[in-house]
Amino acid sequence: MYAVVGCGECSALWIIEGRSETTQCPRCGKRRGYEKRRKFVETDDEDHAREVRASMLANRQDQGEAFAELDSFAEMEERVDEAGPDDEEYLEASGVDAESVAAADERAEQGAGGSQSRKETVLSALRELDAPDREAVVDYAAERGVPAEYTADALEKLVRRGRATESGGTYRLL
Repeated sequence: MYAVVGCGECSALWIIEGRSETTQCPRCGKRRGYEKRRKFVETDDEDHAREVRASMLANRQDQGEAFAELDSFAEMEERVDEAGPDDEEYLEASGVDAESVAAADERAEQGAGGSQSRKETVLSALRELDAPDREAVVDYAAERGVPAEYTADALEKLVRRGRATESGGTYRLL
């Protein structure tokens, strides 16, 4: 279930997945109960929620007609691979060995154990630790080979995207 919700304080619009007890505005940080948030649409289709939010944002800027002329997100995503060279072509044309880059990317995404990506390690820390604060999550991830800077950035992104909350220094997955 996806919902397009709005903030009564700063008028931000965002999409939340699932239904948590509380939500926090990614712009101003105002926390409210899920039931008290204004829900503009609730749907099982993420693309539909994205379309509604984008349409609302376009209308706010008097660009509703221009937005209506665009294809849907799903249609644009299908065509994105056709627009220009793919990553491998670009790297080869730049004189970079694409296979070496792919191997380096694979190594960079793996933690010390090789079984989880960096992001998965941060998510595991939030699931497994009791009342995880930033320091505890950074320590947990560092023990598994994830740099502290990456972990701090990942925590900020999870909160900003509504996948986690931070209250009183303690993080919780939504």
